[in-house]
Amino acid sequence: MLPDGDALPEILIDLGVPHEDINELARMGRRVTDDPELRRFLKASVEELVRGMGETGAAVELLEPDWPSGPLQRCFPLYVFVATLPYTRAYHRERGIPADVSRRTLADLGRNMALHRRRHGSAGVLVPRWLTHHFRGELYQLGRLQFERTRLGGRTAAGVGSAPGTPCLNVHVPDCHGPLSPAACDRSVALAGEFFARYYPEEKHRVVTCHSWLLDPQLKRYLPADSNIVRFQERFRPTHEDTEPADTDPVGFVFGDPESAVERLPRRTAVERAVGDHLRAGGHWYVGHGWFPLARSDGSATFGGQR
Repeated sequence: MLPDGDALPEILIDLGVPHEDINELARMGRRVTDDPELRRFLKASVEELVRGMGETGAAVELLEPDWPSGPLQRCFPLYVFVATLPYTRAYHRERGIPADVSRRTLADLGRNMALHRRRHGSAGVLVPRWLTHHFRGELYQLGRLQFERTRLGGRTAAGVGSAPGTPCLNVHVPDCHGPLSPAACDRSVALAGEFFARYYPEEKHRVVTCHSWLLDPQLKRYLPADSNIVRFQERFRPTHEDTEPADTDPVGFVFGDPESAVERLPRRTAVERAVGDHLRAGGHWYVGHGWFPLARSDGSATFGGQR
């Protein structure tokens, strides 16, 4: 189920795992391989993850080990993803997914572990459930942005003017990937139009959606009109508004820890000042929802984002 001790570090490097964690992970990998109970748990976890590979909307729940908290519990999802890797790569090959797209997509595992270390100071997988989309062929990194194959929900469908369940692409903005510049976003959107028309032609994605604190219109009160975030917002047509505060979303993304004390949030950048000052003034942040038409390489739709 797992590569041998000599091969594992090379695979971890390919997956973007922080180098400082690799020695410890190689040692624990041998423990997983040698322990019959751990091997059984690993096998069951992989079977759950690969069931329905490539399907969207499947309810995939990674098994949670009932072990004392410690390095193995925090890192066990990594071994599940490594053991799943041959199945993911086989699916990508079957679809014809380019090797560079596959590599950059799956390297989000390393980013997730880097964020875990930044937040907690130790090795671990921060949000294992999020990574199931990558390893099941539901999500791809295309330039600056990530695009997830999904379907329109009821409220979003009403805002788009389409039927619920219509295929769409949900865009995500990964951390640790440089500025969210308009040029980088333009390139990603163009890549997405070409990529999904070629490798998933049967799904006919017509729109891109986004559900993120980055679309909260309150940000325009604090940021200049030519800021990357405001220009990112202007690509989207709003669908509906949330009334439930989501303050921990921007705090976690901007400052690294969603539980950071509001009164101590730094003010080094315009975004830090916007997020922290708004909360300190008694305000709240909300997840915004929006969409735009996707231009496909066959010209079947036009990109309606504004500049």
